[in-house]
Amino acid sequence: MAKLSYKTVTDDELKNLNEQLAKKDAIDILKWAYNHFGDDIVYACSFGAEGIVLIDLISKVNKNATIVFLDTELHFEETYALIEKVKAKYPTLNIELKKPELTVAEQNEQYGNELWKTSPDQCCKVRKLKPLEEELSKYQAWISGLRREQSETRAHVQFVNHDNRFQSIKVCPLIHWSWDEIWMYIKLHQLPYNELHDQNYPSIGCANCTLPVADGGDTREGRWANSGKVECGLHQ
Repeated sequence: MAKLSYKTVTDDELKNLNEQLAKKDAIDILKWAYNHFGDDIVYACSFGAEGIVLIDLISKVNKNATIVFLDTELHFEETYALIEKVKAKYPTLNIELKKPELTVAEQNEQYGNELWKTSPDQCCKVRKLKPLEEELSKYQAWISGLRREQSETRAHVQFVNHDNRFQSIKVCPLIHWSWDEIWMYIKLHQLPYNELHDQNYPSIGCANCTLPVADGGDTREGRWANSGKVECGLHQ
């Protein structure tokens, strides 16, 4: 099969491909992705629980893979500490921190202080969407840790997807994994993880927009709390 391209692959071709991959597990999907795209694929990682699982799986498939983290400069200290632990554990992986064009101070000057409160969509656009757009323009495809059970907006994601937002091919190896299976893997392999997960933060984004979730709550309930916002825009 010729290398998939967002501009040329059809919906029917993606449907047929996903049917062929339907019974594969996550590591098989990663093997297919790296065999198919080679160095033309990147993993955009948020370093959440799913991200830690994917990093470990990726290290078994391609020990020199490139992983990019969108460093909004507003993350929790625990997140930055985790990244350093992961770098130490997987020294051959190429882990890059992608920063926005504007510093937080420059953003405050241009848009006003605490843009995440007055216009969270604009804040995500400046600090996450534009940086990822720049990064993904270098590759034909990217890997994401989306899981179907995370939310209604992710319930129909496939292993291989047309990503209209970034005009790319998006590969999602963990679509069938449950939250319990994610943590079973982390504990079984004794992987480092964000300490905030132990404080009722199932989904961790920027410190200014993320709150803990009550026991039994939706795993993404703490993101952009009280704003009505459910996605940063990366997966829309």
